[in-house]
Amino acid sequence: MLERDEAALSVLYIGGTGTISASCVRLSVESGMRVAVLNRGNNAKGRTLPDGVESITGDVTDEASLTAALEGRSFDAIVNFLSYDREDAERAVRVLGPLTRQYVYISSASVYGKPVLQTPITESTPTHNRFLSYARAKLRAEDVMHEAFAEHGFPMTIVRPSHTYDDANPPLAGDWTVIDRIARGAEVPVHGDGTSLWTLTHAEDFAVGLVGLLGNPRAIGETFHITGDDVWTWDQVHTAIADALGVPAKLVHVPSELYPVVAPDWFWSELLVGDLSHSAVFDNSKIKRFVPAFGQRLTFHRAIRRLLAWREAHPEQTAADPTTDAVLERLVTAYHASREVFEAHAPAAVQA
Repeated sequence: MLERDEAALSVLYIGGTGTISASCVRLSVESGMRVAVLNRGNNAKGRTLPDGVESITGDVTDEASLTAALEGRSFDAIVNFLSYDREDAERAVRVLGPLTRQYVYISSASVYGKPVLQTPITESTPTHNRFLSYARAKLRAEDVMHEAFAEHGFPMTIVRPSHTYDDANPPLAGDWTVIDRIARGAEVPVHGDGTSLWTLTHAEDFAVGLVGLLGNPRAIGETFHITGDDVWTWDQVHTAIADALGVPAKLVHVPSELYPVVAPDWFWSELLVGDLSHSAVFDNSKIKRFVPAFGQRLTFHRAIRRLLAWREAHPEQTAADPTTDAVLERLVTAYHASREVFEAHAPAAVQA
């Protein structure tokens, strides 16, 4: 174990082993902070905690468990990656508020109204999402944060990540199964016509922004999105992976509205209709003002090599998921079937 500097900033991460939070924990340790992580002890995707991190076992969704786990403790900052709705947020205000000088709520950039009527997206872009239940839940939690801040000075900071990935979690609708299909030459469904603009952010870059906000009193009461400036079309995303694999990309453009029809229970179907099918380009000037070190170090074309290296080193964690593969195959089949029907019934002039 590393020796602890009692004068260093103390931070508690709730979560800590997920796609985004693991990079934030690592950077906090590297920055000299005293870091603790609270979760149920299930480390996601084999991510381990760095040396020197204190592990606290507790269930953030159970108020008695959370209270018992943190009894007698206090932290300069608490960062919660595991809060999704009003009830979670209200519990955080009650239990975690008295324990910290800064509570960082991890929301989502999916809360911005879709389709976006003006780009780039800023923190003042209207927030509403009638298509995505996840975004609506995050907004309800944000409302609790704002109310508590206005009523009694609850020391909240709201952070909205956009599509953030790391080496163990590719930014694709279908994850490693999509990469497996590309590698073996199978057709891959891409929503819409593949030309909508999408912003990708590696978790290590996101961490620079997040960690830079910790302990900053000027961040209290503020909202930030933390995204990269790395903007791609979805065709470019899939083609870049195929190029890195040394194979052609066999892309099939499936109307976004077809996803919930063919795969109504698939998580990505709702996300595609409510978020990913719309272009999303962000103005990051606010986070850059507060954290001058923040910027894009890992663009996607560079990060692909790391993703594929991770795939080679961890075959047991990056294999195709049969259930997801079946969904993707159904989407491809449905597209071809609908096209055949259209071509059979369309007037000759349209076919020409």
